[in-house]
Formats: sequence, structure tokens, C-alpha cells
Amino acid sequence: MSNGVNKIVLDLETQKSFEEVGGRDRNHLLKVSVVGIYSYPLNKYLTFTEDQLYKLGEMLSKSDQIIGFNIKNFDFAVLQPYLNFKLAEIPTLDILEEVEKIIGHRVKLDNLAQTTLGVAKSGDGLQALKYYKLGQIEELKKYCLDDVKITKDLYDYVRQYGKLLYKDYFETKEIKISFAEPVVQKPVSRQASLF
Repeated sequence: MSNGVNKIVLDLETQKSFEEVGGRDRNHLLKVSVVGIYSYPLNKYLTFTEDQLYKLGEMLSKSDQIIGFNIKNFDFAVLQPYLNFKLAEIPTLDILEEVEKIIGHRVKLDNLAQTTLGVAKSGDGLQALKYYKLGQIEELKKYCLDDVKITKDLYDYVRQYGKLLYKDYFETKEIKISFAEPVVQKPVSRQASLF
């Protein structure tokens, strides 16, 4: 489904909670515990721990589009301190942002996943923090990749059916939505190492 376009679906978990860093406007201090991605060209799910982020940086710097859920406000802010190129310069599709534009308010990933796909998230961010603090890295990776898979499946669903479903209190509502393919640029030379 990628048509030669280098698309990456991304989600990450953090080492710290909002309380530990002093509030929700300090995402850049949360620190990455693990990043999960799905690469369309490789047709593969991959995970990266904090010490492997230089490899992720190389992949992201070559991508045509990064896809995620609340990725611009959250994931990018957490990940940016590890990279020496601006994530904001890479074409990004934030599914939450696209949904919010249409219906005027935010919807949780779990709501969209359960209503559209019939699957639930395998836990929440607090569970992910617990895994990290207990050193349960394999469980943490699995949890993160579950969210990547849900995000990818929602993206693919929209590409195929042009809609998403969500529960508004007790009523199921349909959102007509479409995601355009990114315009493939000629390779931009983004340096992709840690600074």
C-alpha cells in the first residue's frame, strides 16, 4: 500500500511521567524509553531503545512521511532532543489532528480503535511507565508496538474506506476523512546522528 513512498508509523513511550518533569508543557524532558515503528517499505515492525535512537534517526531522516497519533504535540517533542535535524521538517500525518479538524474536538486512540477496528489498546501510558521502571523492556516494546499497529490499521482503514468511526457518549458516529499520499521530494540531506 506504500507505492514506493517511504512512510513510517511511529509511537513512543517515555521514561518519566508528566508529574516527574513538572507538567504537560515539558514533554522534551520526559526522555524516550522505547520507540516503535512500522516501516511501509520494509513491511516490518521495529523497536528502538534510547541507546539505539541514532538508527531511528537515520530512518526518519530518509522518510517521506511520518504517521502517528498526537505525534506533533507529544512524540516529536520527546524525540527531538535526541536528533540533530528538525522532525517538523518531515511531512507528518497526525491522525488525531486530522480528526479534530473535522469534528472539532479530540478523540482517544482507544475510542477510534474499538469503534472502527473492534480492537482495544493493550494498556495505558501508566502501564508503560511501570514496565520501564521495572526493567520489563520486552513487555514495554510489545505494548508500544500494539499502539503502532492500531495507528497503522486506522491509517490503512481510512486509505481503504475513507472514514473512521468513534463513540460519542453512547452513539456511534462516522467521520468522512481522507489522507493524501505525501509528495515524494528528491532526497533532502538531513544529517541523522545524535548531537
